[in-house]
Amino acid sequence: MKTIIVPTLGAEHIVSSLKLPEGFETMIPLGNKEGKRFFPDGEIYARLPDEIEGFDGRVVILHSGQPDPGNSLTELEIILSTLKRANVQNVEIFFTYFPFCMQDKTEFKGDTNFAEDLIQKLFTYYKVKKIYVLEAHFFGKEWLLKFPNLVHVSALELLKSQAEKEYGELVYVAPDIGSQKRANITGASKTRKNSFEVSFDHDEDFRKLIEGKVVGVVDDLVETGGTMAKFADVCRENGAKDVVALITHGVMESGVKRIREAYSKLFLTNSINRAEANVDVSDLIIKALS
Repeated sequence: MKTIIVPTLGAEHIVSSLKLPEGFETMIPLGNKEGKRFFPDGEIYARLPDEIEGFDGRVVILHSGQPDPGNSLTELEIILSTLKRANVQNVEIFFTYFPFCMQDKTEFKGDTNFAEDLIQKLFTYYKVKKIYVLEAHFFGKEWLLKFPNLVHVSALELLKSQAEKEYGELVYVAPDIGSQKRANITGASKTRKNSFEVSFDHDEDFRKLIEGKVVGVVDDLVETGGTMAKFADVCRENGAKDVVALITHGVMESGVKRIREAYSKLFLTNSINRAEANVDVSDLIIKALS
């Protein structure tokens, strides 16, 4: 079956590095009458080439939900609506970064689990056959059991291999319980004092683990970078020889800058189009799709 990969605007930067196997090709969405992807009022536009009408192969939308989550989600729905109207039956989505991924539980009355709601809508309304998510923040949540056709793709081993090429043997730790569960590694216990301050609790085993070692601090994403920056200090205070960061998603540019200043080296994937990205996920994508 022929496979067409359709990148949204946030994922177009990955297309050039995709090594497409036989039977794969890309299809770049078109612009409006002026060839533009935005109208003067700021609304996004996407159009697929005419040959998509009645296409009987497989279409994979390659989508990153950052750095413009609202418009990017609208663009995704426009493309899905187009495929639905064109009667394309075999549609899949590969999220290099899932938008609104941290809204993955209900905390208050009047609240919703939007990550779950969005996945439900993609499967039921748009009839998407399979969804792949690179380093999903909601990985391990019980509600994911409802969606057997959702595939979690991890970038951790790719990040580790890049770090080990440069630093040799590392000890890997994570700054909080959530990161530890997602990466299946140890670390410290984080307590948030307020919106701006966190503290870390650790035992003697933690010190023994990292003392005199090059430490790789693993997290799925960085926003403000405050927790990761503070944790670098904790590692150094406990005798780490050096501290580097391994992060899949660079969500906020300011946070990426903060991490680069706090760590000796940042290993960051290009799941989101950031100039600082130095680890390419294109082979991971093709491997998952193949």
